[in-house]
This record gives sequence, structure tokens and C-alpha cells, in this order.
Amino acid sequence: MGLLGRPECVEGGMSLIDRITSCIRQAIAPAIKTSRWILTITVPVSFAVLLLKLTGLLPIMASIFAPLFAWFGMPGESALVFVTAGLVNIYACIGVLNTLELSSRTVTILALMCLISHNLPVETAVQRKTGTPLSRTLLVRLGASFAGACILNVLLPADMQVMAAATKTVAAAEWGREVMDWLVGTSALCIKIVFLITLLMILQRVLQEFGITRMLTSILKYPLMALGIPHQAAFLWIVANTLGLAYGAGVIIDQVERGELSAKNADILNYHIAISHSLLEDTLLFVAIGVPVLWITIPRVILAGIAVWLKRLLDWVFMPVGRPGSSLDAD
Repeated sequence: MGLLGRPECVEGGMSLIDRITSCIRQAIAPAIKTSRWILTITVPVSFAVLLLKLTGLLPIMASIFAPLFAWFGMPGESALVFVTAGLVNIYACIGVLNTLELSSRTVTILALMCLISHNLPVETAVQRKTGTPLSRTLLVRLGASFAGACILNVLLPADMQVMAAATKTVAAAEWGREVMDWLVGTSALCIKIVFLITLLMILQRVLQEFGITRMLTSILKYPLMALGIPHQAAFLWIVANTLGLAYGAGVIIDQVERGELSAKNADILNYHIAISHSLLEDTLLFVAIGVPVLWITIPRVILAGIAVWLKRLLDWVFMPVGRPGSSLDAD
């Protein structure tokens, strides 16, 4: 342990380069392990969605939810956008949006819903691995998506303009072309996942080695307390809100497995980042097509805070302070 109580990559007296090199060596093995685990989920799910699309089953699945979306003031085809995002990611979701002609109001509501509930097979698996049951994660994310849709349906003006589709009629591509596009896109995604997870794992250990994680924890202590998040989770909160759950999975899983974040605190953090994560890249993708940034950012942070404090309240009622598992004594 270091003088400040932090784990050191090497013993004292080593040079700066030696310390960084040691951190890199220690990060490689867990980075490869986590990357392999993420890819064993991402690739099969992505291929399954491709098959659903090619066989025409994806629109049929979406049509089941169409009446529910009508209740929130959105046309039935909106369900296809949401189902696509839930199974894959924001890029695929925007690809579907570009084939539809929807009002700015509908797109804004859909953007909020998709930013909360996207890439569910992968991201719920990450949160399950860090201690939060799959059923709870799905309930929180889907519940927050429709709660957010309900709020925006009330607050947004009814006369927002129609956003023209980038291409209304798209010729059906041959299976061979679709599969080739999938192979290229998935290969690029795999490289990106391995690169970012490895980079983050190295960064995590370097920040710990030089005491920067401790400093970030101290700076963010009170803002995180207002959100109900344990200050020990400060670095993971930053990772999740900048890069998201899929790319940040390596760091999140590694810290929990190494005991640097307790299971109770990880569970509390999961309630927040299930709803509010990837505030940069994913948000900017929707901003780029004309969605107002505040309408898809502020509701997520507020809903995430409500989810965490509601969990703490329920823990307090059903699991009093002092008993194992109470989130009120998790800090």
C-alpha cells in the first residue's frame, strides 16, 4: 500500500517509467479477459439482430409494442426504433430513424427512451456481473424509459416540426451485402472494444498509482452524495458517464472483483448508471440530428437520482441500518 493508502503497482524507489510500465503489465491480462467476455455477448447478439432484420421478424416484434407507444403520443413505427436500440445500440437506432418521417417531438421522446434503454443484452450482463440482478436492471431501465416518455409527452409542445427522413424509401439489400456490412461493422466494433477497455484498464491503474483516483473521489464526494452515490464510486461514475457501460465494463468489473468497491456500493451505483450513462458520445449522436440536448440529458440525471434514492428508501424500510446489505450504511 502507498503512503496515502492506495495500492501501488510497484515498490517505492522505482522510476516514473518503471511505475507506468508495471501498471501497463498488470492491466493487460484483465483487459483481455474482460474484452473476450464482452465480445462473446456482443457478437452473437448483433448477429441475431441481423437475422431478425433480414427475415422481417424485427418489425413484427416492434408491432407488438406499437399500441403502447401510441399511448405516449407517438406513432406505431416508433416502437421499431426503440426495439432496435434496446437490442443493439444508438447507431443502429439512428439508422432506423433516418428511414422514418417523425416529428421533432416524437424523435426527442424516442431519443430519451433509447438513451436509457439501449444495448440491453450487453449492458445488463455487465451490471449483473457487478452484483445487480438482471430483472432489477431491466425493470429500472425500462421503467425509467417510459417514465421519461410520459414526462416529455406532457412537457413538450405539440406543434414541433416534422423531421424529414434522410431516405424514405430504401431498396432492400441482398443478404450477401447485409452480411458483409455486418462483418465490417462488427470487426471495427470489436477492435474498438478491445482498444478502449485496455486503455481504460491502464488508465485506472495509473490514476491509482499516482493518487489521482483518491483526489477525484475527494472532489466529487458532495455532488455524488446529492445523487445518493457512494463517493468511493467516483471514478467508475466518471467512466460510465463519459464512455458508457459497454466500454467501461472492464474498469467497473475489475474494481468490483478486486474489492476496491464493495458489492453494496456497486449495486447502488448500478441503479444510477443504468439510467444515466454515456452522456457524451451517445447524447451527441442525437444532438447531431437536431434533438435538443437539455431535453435528453437533464431528465436522465434526475430519473437516475430518483432511482437511487428510492432504492435507498426501500432498503431502509425493508433492510434496517446495521443489517447486512443496507444501502444506508454503504457509504
